Amino acid sequence: MTIAAEFQGHSIPTAKGNLTTEDYLVVETGFFGPPGERIRLSFDDFTLRINGKKAVPSQPYGAVLGSVKDPEWQPPEPEKTKISGIFGGDDEQQEKEKIDPRGEGKMPPFPPKIPIEVQRAMAQSVHRATLPEGDRALPVAGLVFFPYSGKTEKLHTLELIYSGAAGKVTLTLEP
Repeated sequence: MTIAAEFQGHSIPTAKGNLTTEDYLVVETGFFGPPGERIRLSFDDFTLRINGKKAVPSQPYGAVLGSVKDPEWQPPEPEKTKISGIFGGDDEQQEKEKIDPRGEGKMPPFPPKIPIEVQRAMAQSVHRATLPEGDRALPVAGLVFFPYSGKTEKLHTLELIYSGAAGKVTLTLEP
């Protein structure tokens, strides 16, 4: 059996394009062998040693979903409306007058809310790209996720450690 892996950084390659996550590192893995051979897979089979320190266990794809972003998604332009309030003035004037309760000037705008349909589509894309679990026929490939919110430029060494049904192996990855 052959096990292969490629470091993807904070990028999540999917069939519909790349997504990103600031809180996880992504490793694409593949298992190859004779036709008809099968293997039992689990995300628990993987750990990642970062910069020679203690190995970090992989996480299920569901843990990653809260931090997934689509770099190409743009929020819709807000509609400009002129509504006079009880105290007079229009929305634009009232927006300028919103004061941060901490006394630090104008409050920052709220981040745009991603529509539920877009969130669902991203979740499905990540699920499809994730290494499938259970008893699988070879070849099989997919993504494995490891918690890490630092910059990839600070990564000097990476070792993917597999310890599962096919045995135990450590693969050195290029950061």
